[in-house]
Amino acid sequence: MLVKTYAAAVQGLSATIVVIEVDCTRGIQFFLVGLPDVAVRESHERIISAMRTNGYQFPRNRIVINMAPADIRKEGSSYDLSLAIGIMAGAKAIDTARLSEFVIMGELSLDGSLQPIKGALSIALQAKEEGFKGLILPRQNAPEAAVVEGINVYGMENIKEVVEFIDGKREVEPVVFNVADEFYALRELFEDDYSAVRGQENVKRALEVAAAGGHNLLMIGPPGSGKSMMAKRLPSILPPLTIQESLETTKIYSVAGKTDKGTSLMVKRPFRSPHHTISNVAMVGGGSVPQPGEISLAHNGVLFLDELPEFNRNVLEVMRQPLEDRCITISRARCAVDYPAGFMLVSSMNPCPCGYYNHPERQCICPAGAAKKYINRISGPLLDRIDIQIETTPVEFETISERTPSEASEMIRKRVIAARDIQRERFKDFPGIYCNAQMTTELLYNYVAPDAAGMAQLKKAMEYLSLSARAYDRILKVSRTIADLEGSANVEACHLAEAINYRSLDRENWGA
Repeated sequence: MLVKTYAAAVQGLSATIVVIEVDCTRGIQFFLVGLPDVAVRESHERIISAMRTNGYQFPRNRIVINMAPADIRKEGSSYDLSLAIGIMAGAKAIDTARLSEFVIMGELSLDGSLQPIKGALSIALQAKEEGFKGLILPRQNAPEAAVVEGINVYGMENIKEVVEFIDGKREVEPVVFNVADEFYALRELFEDDYSAVRGQENVKRALEVAAAGGHNLLMIGPPGSGKSMMAKRLPSILPPLTIQESLETTKIYSVAGKTDKGTSLMVKRPFRSPHHTISNVAMVGGGSVPQPGEISLAHNGVLFLDELPEFNRNVLEVMRQPLEDRCITISRARCAVDYPAGFMLVSSMNPCPCGYYNHPERQCICPAGAAKKYINRISGPLLDRIDIQIETTPVEFETISERTPSEASEMIRKRVIAARDIQRERFKDFPGIYCNAQMTTELLYNYVAPDAAGMAQLKKAMEYLSLSARAYDRILKVSRTIADLEGSANVEACHLAEAINYRSLDRENWGA
């Protein structure tokens, strides 16, 4: 008997429906074709054990299974359940009337229980698009897939529940996702808050400007000055995720298998902080089976690189293109996949190998020129993509010991959201641009027009401080953000002055 069940293959962030055709005839052989990998071929043993444990007999017939389309590589163990249901249907052990209504996915344990799979959200979106009525998958993945409206999602514990459900012997209620309760209620909760940060008002201001305009930022200062602590609190002042951004982010984490158990949506902006020993592939994504890297996992959030000069130079250089294009294409002989990479790059570093160059109290023990050599580990083109460079200094004892809390993240966040609203309205006619950091040269000239006094100040600063030419556009973009935070329609001299102060490393004599 020839029957069909339906599964899905995830490539990149999208899914393709896979038709599993099972032909069960007289004989004793078993064939699995359609470009399956080793994990798919090994499903034969898992299926036999799962069926036997739950009281079902594996058919003693000649079984031929084709996974179509045959030119797409089928990878992983998530096809176990669909293959098992197809084999049982082909042997007339279960009713086939409802099989065409469902996409069925799940990895089988030897006892028949279902293990979670990757890419449940992408699979649910594709199943809905192709008109399926329901999606059957492991219970752990059900909340994630239930985000998609217009398709019933059934979470199952084991193969017996699935068989009884398809046969009509068991009633299972579809999982329901309540956006108001599970999304909006949780996205405002943060463990870390800027109210706990004492001093460093200039750095907190720079972080506020970076958050308001989507600017990349570099903090440079001695050990213990609070660089990492302040960076980790940055998500608490970023604008909350929209539903669309949350879906994009959740799809990436789902494909990478990094969603928390029972999680429906990513409700907070991601904060990724890889160690400096990370490889190129782990940073940008890839592998024999392409997977998203850290820059994609930080999409719609923050990528924090602590001790920036300690990262392999090649790792830093491969980020240059994604920083500009906000996406990364992973090309392999068999396929090419695109992953989004719209992240804020926030980094920190010591000013020199010993860490105490320009320290107000401690003496730097590095040889002459060591600070300049240390900063030169970071290439000019990468520094060119960092809009704000701010120096941090140690906090005095009197400031650290203060009992009065600093300004809370909630207050800073309100100002950031107001500035982002101004930018969203400004760029509403320019697709793909939503913040000042993304302005092109043409937009820069249209929306940043300092008066004569401001331009004179900028010219004087560039000459006096020996600022590089690449600092010019960055200063104008940051000044536009500062003006938005102040609610000013025009970029004034005071806004330019503050933006100029955020170009510490562009000064020709820095580290000399």
